[in-house]
Amino acid sequence: MAEITAALVMELRAKSGVGMMDCKKALQETDGDINAAIDWLRAKGLSKAAKKADRVAAEGLVAVASKEDGKGEIGAAIEFNSETDFVARNELFQNAAKAFALKGLEHHSVEALHGAELENGNTVEAEVTNMIATIGENMQLRRAARLSVDEGVVASYVHNAVAPNLGRIGVLVALHGGGDKAALRELGRKIAMHVAATAPLSLNTDDLDPAAIEKERQVLTEKAKEEGRPEAMIAKIVEGQINKFQKDVVLTKQPFVMNPDVTIEQLVADAGKELGAPGLHLAGFVRLALGEGVEKVEGPDFAAEVASMMGGN
Repeated sequence: MAEITAALVMELRAKSGVGMMDCKKALQETDGDINAAIDWLRAKGLSKAAKKADRVAAEGLVAVASKEDGKGEIGAAIEFNSETDFVARNELFQNAAKAFALKGLEHHSVEALHGAELENGNTVEAEVTNMIATIGENMQLRRAARLSVDEGVVASYVHNAVAPNLGRIGVLVALHGGGDKAALRELGRKIAMHVAATAPLSLNTDDLDPAAIEKERQVLTEKAKEEGRPEAMIAKIVEGQINKFQKDVVLTKQPFVMNPDVTIEQLVADAGKELGAPGLHLAGFVRLALGEGVEKVEGPDFAAEVASMMGGN
C-alpha cells in the first residue's frame, strides 16, 4: 500500500476542499491515488462541501465554555462561522458551536480542536464538513482560544447573546488568586463586559505589540508635522501621545467603564484587599468578535433582481 504522507493529504484537501481526516481516509481507500480519492469523496457526497469552500463565511456565532479544575478553572472560546445569520439561528448550528466550545476546554489550538473527537464519533473537522453538505452553506471553525488558572476563576461574558454562552462577541477573563469564587466570578464578568466594550489590544504595557506602537508613532509624527509643530518638539509631543495611546489600549491601564475613576488594575487590587487575596491579579483575557478580520462580500440585491424581472412593478 502506498504511503499516505501529510503532503499528499494536504494536496487532496487543496483540490477537494474536504476536511483533513476525510482526505486521509479517501487516500487510504484508494491506495494514495489523488484522482481516485476525489472520485471516492464525490461518491460519499463529501465533495458537495468543496463547491462551497470559496464562499465567504462571516456570520455565525461565538461560543464560550468553562469548567472547574481543582482550585482553578479552564475557559474556552470558539468562533464558528456560516454565510448567513439565518443558519446561525439554526438549532443544529448552535448545538455544534456549544459542543466545539466544550471540546476547546481540552485543546490549546484550533488545529488541535479540528482533530478532536465528538460524542457521535466524528472529529470536529468531519462534523463541520457534514454540516456543510447537509445545510448547504460554507462553514468554518475559524478560531479557538483557551485560558486556565491553577487557582481562581476564568469568567466569561457573551454580548448580543442568542442563547446562553452563544452570541456575537465572546470574552474570557482569567483572575488568578484566592478568595470567594462567586465574588471573583462576578468581578471577572464585569471586567469581561468592559473588554467587550473597549476591545483592548493587550493585558499589560509590556505585552503590547511593538508594531502597533510603531505604527501609531508614525501616524502621530505625520500628524504633528501637518499641524506645523516645531521640529525640535515633535518627538516629545509624540512620546506623550504614545503614553496616552498605551493607556487607552492596555487593559490594566484602562479606566473601568462602570467607574472611570479607577483603572482595571486598581479595581482588581481593591478587590484583592476586600477578599483577603492580596496576590489577586489578571492573568489573561480573550476577546473574539464574530467576523473580525473577514472581508465580507456584498451579495446580490435580490429585491432589485425581482423588481427587474417583473418589469419594475
